[in-house]
Amino acid sequence: MGIVAGLDSAPDFTRIVVCDTDTGAVLRQGYAPHPVEGAESGSRPSDVDPQAWLLSLGEAAGGGLLEGVQAIGVSAQQNAVVPLDSQGNTVRPAMVGGDKRAQVAAADLVDALGGREAWAQAVGSVPQAAQPVAKLRWLARTEPEAAQRTAVLLQAHDWLVWQLLGRPVRRTTDRGGASGTGYWSAATGGYRPDLVELALGHQVMLPEVIGPSDAAGTTPEGLLISAGTGETMAAAFGLGLGLGDAVVSLGASGSVMAVHPEALVDQTGMITSLADATGMHLPVVTTLNAVRTLRGAAEMLGLADLESLSDLAMKSTPGAHGLVLLPYLEGERTPSLPHTAGTLAGLRRESMKPEHLARAAFEGMLCGLADALDVMRGRGVEVRRVFLLGAAAELPAVQAAAPALFGAQVVVPQPADYAAIGAARQAAWALGVSQGALDPRTPPAWQGAAAQVLEPGEELAVGQAVRQQFVSVREQTHPGAFRS
Repeated sequence: MGIVAGLDSAPDFTRIVVCDTDTGAVLRQGYAPHPVEGAESGSRPSDVDPQAWLLSLGEAAGGGLLEGVQAIGVSAQQNAVVPLDSQGNTVRPAMVGGDKRAQVAAADLVDALGGREAWAQAVGSVPQAAQPVAKLRWLARTEPEAAQRTAVLLQAHDWLVWQLLGRPVRRTTDRGGASGTGYWSAATGGYRPDLVELALGHQVMLPEVIGPSDAAGTTPEGLLISAGTGETMAAAFGLGLGLGDAVVSLGASGSVMAVHPEALVDQTGMITSLADATGMHLPVVTTLNAVRTLRGAAEMLGLADLESLSDLAMKSTPGAHGLVLLPYLEGERTPSLPHTAGTLAGLRRESMKPEHLARAAFEGMLCGLADALDVMRGRGVEVRRVFLLGAAAELPAVQAAAPALFGAQVVVPQPADYAAIGAARQAAWALGVSQGALDPRTPPAWQGAAAQVLEPGEELAVGQAVRQQFVSVREQTHPGAFRS
């Protein structure tokens, strides 16, 4: 069938992979940072001119990278909103990322609809500051003129697809991207225009949600462009996740997502009910404390890096001689303890050694994520395999403890551009369907990610005992935290 490209426009850069349509093998790749001040240093701006995304796309595609490509898929950073006027011009720069400006706006919206439960029922998630719906409320309150001129709302991947197609009259998005907006319900598969009006103050045009294997259109040069999707959904698709698979992402904060056949409505607001890029659902639970727990422990122990912390932890034993660290250093979202602090319990003379504290930090972080996995399991989500992502997934102390604490096989994929690969796989699917070679319900079977596979094995009973030790300290310190 030939070759396809996947383009991932992340918060700081554009990455392009060119893949074999049949196997998914990466044949060529390109990269360029966004020409945005602070993009490389990590101090990301809250407002970005979307033209920066197009400029880096052009640079990443330089040198004939896309020669011979028949279709392109687009993945892009989630939560970025591009407000357009009735002529299709940007009203103001795109509002991107984890925008803390909109925290008050998010809380306002929760109250305006009648509480967290009302939002969970309406769209499967409770507004967070980063979500488009909260940014719209902020815009209406802070820049009323810009809000008034806004006639069309697009997300980053919608806008890029629209630009690649030559700005046609029809504007499209996919279920995955739409499900993160706060005004589209994964359960009903429909928009809630009333929630846009609640946030922005008036109705606007919203992009048409097309199917996972549908094409958004064809460029003037005849290139097929697939639906596109958000980075989370594209990465899940690039990894080849299916039913029974969960992903635990280890960043400063953590997230757990899993593939599930139906949308979950969660009144507590712990589960955000997203859609994936295949027609299934992608419930997500986030924790505020993952690798920041390890960094804090390393600093406390005077260690230079996480590798040294891992080496030290490996000198201890499972259970860290009774030391338990509840890792709620920034407060916590799962369980909902926004104003709490971390707790170190089980201090005895024999447990007061650096290696035991190091071990307790790893176990505390992983038990916090196991709690998040259990929130999913408690709602009927099957978890047979856990994909562990992030640089910390390579640490021996993480790999030694995770399978037994999670109670599942752990897969540590080799680092790769999974969001770009997922976008390419989507392009191959849309291309195959358009040529009559693929079923619109069945994505192309690409080779899975190269990975290390770790089994809980004989350690399972030990891991469950460590987990029980953590749970009893959590229950004593924060009784009923998971029953709220």
